[in-house]
Amino acid sequence: MECTETITRREPANLHGIASDQVIHFAREIVANGMWSSAHEQLTESGPEATLWVSDNEYRFKGLLRFAAPLMRGVFIKQTRQHMQDFKAYAEDGTDVRESKD
Repeated sequence: MECTETITRREPANLHGIASDQVIHFAREIVANGMWSSAHEQLTESGPEATLWVSDNEYRFKGLLRFAAPLMRGVFIKQTRQHMQDFKAYAEDGTDVRESKD
């Protein structure tokens, strides 16, 4: 499946030198044949060396995908959590999740 991802919002625009009490907003939209997805991310400092990441995702489907989507809810949740864990590993430890574990 080929998708196009577009960043629709990033606040503040400059992420250098932001205050620790400032909330960062990030939004993106993904479009593919028969599917549209929107994600709104919010990052907030939750303590020393800790960040709270809230991710709100919406999916819309057309055609046959519309009928399969309710059955795939768990797959979308699992995939989103995995992406968040992968980013956490990269941000905290520099782990490149693309590297093979074999």
